[in-house]
Amino acid sequence: IAYVVEKYGQSQVGQIATFHQLKSRSVVRDVGRVMGLAYMDVDKIAKLVPEGPKVSLASALETEDRLKDARRNDHRIDELLTYAERLENLNRHAGMHAAGVVIGNKPLWHYVPVFKSGDDEVTQLVSQFDMKFVEQCGLVKFDFLGLKTLTVIDNAVKLINKRPDRSEELNIDHIPLDDPQVYRLIATGNTWGVFQLESKGFQELLKKLVPDCFEDIVAAVALYRPGPLEGGMVDQFIECKHGRQEISYPHAWLEDILKETYGVIVYQEQVMQAAQILAGFTLGGADIMRRAMGKKKVEEMAKERLKFVAGAEKNGISPDKSSEIFDLIDKFAGYGFNKSHSAAYALVTYQTAWLKTHYPVEFEAALLTCDREDTDKVSRYIRLGRESGVSVLPPDINRSAREFSVIYPDDGAIPKILFGLGAIKGVGGAALNVIVEARQEGPFNEIFDFTSRVDLGKVNKSVMESLIKAGAYDSTVDTASVNRGQIFNTLERAVERGRSAQRDRQSGQISLFGAVAAQTGGGEDSTPGFGSDVDYSDAPSWDERTLLANEKASLGFYMSGHPMSRYAEEAHRLATCSVEAVARQRPNEKVTLAGMVMDYGERTTKSGKRLGIFALEDLTGRVECVAYSDALKTHADLLTADEPIFLTGSVRVDQRGDEETRSVILREAVLLQDVRSNRTKEVHVHLDGALFSKEGLSQLRGVLERHPGRCDAFIQILIPRRFTTTISLPERFRVAPTDELITDVSEISGAEVRFA
Repeated sequence: IAYVVEKYGQSQVGQIATFHQLKSRSVVRDVGRVMGLAYMDVDKIAKLVPEGPKVSLASALETEDRLKDARRNDHRIDELLTYAERLENLNRHAGMHAAGVVIGNKPLWHYVPVFKSGDDEVTQLVSQFDMKFVEQCGLVKFDFLGLKTLTVIDNAVKLINKRPDRSEELNIDHIPLDDPQVYRLIATGNTWGVFQLESKGFQELLKKLVPDCFEDIVAAVALYRPGPLEGGMVDQFIECKHGRQEISYPHAWLEDILKETYGVIVYQEQVMQAAQILAGFTLGGADIMRRAMGKKKVEEMAKERLKFVAGAEKNGISPDKSSEIFDLIDKFAGYGFNKSHSAAYALVTYQTAWLKTHYPVEFEAALLTCDREDTDKVSRYIRLGRESGVSVLPPDINRSAREFSVIYPDDGAIPKILFGLGAIKGVGGAALNVIVEARQEGPFNEIFDFTSRVDLGKVNKSVMESLIKAGAYDSTVDTASVNRGQIFNTLERAVERGRSAQRDRQSGQISLFGAVAAQTGGGEDSTPGFGSDVDYSDAPSWDERTLLANEKASLGFYMSGHPMSRYAEEAHRLATCSVEAVARQRPNEKVTLAGMVMDYGERTTKSGKRLGIFALEDLTGRVECVAYSDALKTHADLLTADEPIFLTGSVRVDQRGDEETRSVILREAVLLQDVRSNRTKEVHVHLDGALFSKEGLSQLRGVLERHPGRCDAFIQILIPRRFTTTISLPERFRVAPTDELITDVSEISGAEVRFA
């Protein structure tokens, strides 16, 4: 936008207005505010109005009994709704289109009324007409679209150029476009993170197409749309490419322009070239014909047909043949895609595929940085990266940058991604700036050192709590003796000591620690460092459940493990399929799944009933689930319990655009812990004879006695390279199959629990 303003003049370039309306819920809130009603009261009324594009206050009052009752029983609510109904759908205020730009050959106010947007320093003209009318007034309209993927590519290239083994700078515009490794990657469908190619439908298309040149990618981008998919163009293209169907051309003269697409008219430019070659059209006239075909306007099409037939006849083509060709071109023209657009997108597609092929670690780090605010994407990329051999290390207060960065081991091992501090919830830009600045003086030794060196006005207690929960301070302690629970419980004292140290520094005093450090050669305000006897609270270690829950609270997902890991055996034994396998189930198929409920939310249907929507996540992925009102009444508490569940439901298949998506309709659900308790009959403790000791045997006896239950207990002893023996324990050692039993047994060297 700045470029065109500079080129054509500030008075001749502007953006386009949008008009925001008083929709059903917002008009209730606006009127309530003007009437001076309590926000909470108004908000309750607004939330009784169902969401949706076709919802009105009138329809809500017909279907929502609670809204009717509120109006009947409170004259203020009656007045509120009366005003709101009168104002509903009127324009509330003007905004500015995100991408629309208009350019005139004279100042814009000669064509349309305008207003100014922005502050006194930078103002931008904006049309007072919306996008439907600005073109009719004589202005040229453009859409300026910004691709986030260009930032991903830029970030990846910067990371690659920092590699210790990099001898020359990579220029992404100079990479070869005929790299066979890249085409092999694309043909496998392993294209997560690759621009345009992430959807399952596109991946299936690529597996069939098996592209082996850049032109194939250009065509794939143009073909992967509802029209070509439904019209058979895609199948024809693939069959002709692989020689299973003979390539034919509407006319021999069109072979040169249709050769790259195997006789299929894929692009709008091919339609225009065909009219130019066969009927002598100018390119401008050919574009008018193409647009008429696209809009299917009968009168315009009749005129264009006459022109085409007449022009073709001059070139020696009979009217019958030219009319037949016109019909064929017309069939494809409706689906035709702009080749220049497709080629530009295909180049970005190829560049991202090239980066993923040759520099997967740097490419994933760039992806994670750009999507760091979308925890679903971050979690998905980390999981898929692990499957491809790319590891992500947890955040580190001393090493992590704001963005996701790459660590290169000295031994030449595979690089690893280091989690960025900017992706931790509750850690804002101001706090990050302070931490990075303080870190320039040297690494933080422990939490007391940290609080004495950072500005506690910008790095407050809640920021530090998020960092602790994310594991960012783990590197500052000996994790064998100090745990996150201890750091968390020491925080209050550390903040107070830090404030005291900073007050002393400001008043010119030297603290006791500073005086000692000065005598031993340390900095004026140095505190005991890593490995010293730092005064941490004697707090219990967070168990795995708490640790993972805290990671999810600060990162948006589980970093060091997953709550389902300890249920993996039961999930495999009891569930009919994994979450990932739902994508391969038939419509209405009954499935039983085990997983964690994520992103739970409720909304009201048009009929006024509650609907629960959530994702179920296991170790293989996520699937969307829906709980209708009857199921929701029974299971609402269980769905918000933040515990693994065992779910029975049916598969629903929806057609969204050109792609099928699957979700699961909830029928029944129970806590997975309850399933384990009810269905487990035996508990087997596996002992590794090479690691197990007499002391361990004594510990195990104590653990079993602390967890009495109804399940028979067995000890299975493995003597490496010799034998395995199983011992059935007496009835007094019957145990309960609980998480606590797993945790306690896992703390004994060489021991683990399995249920049967």
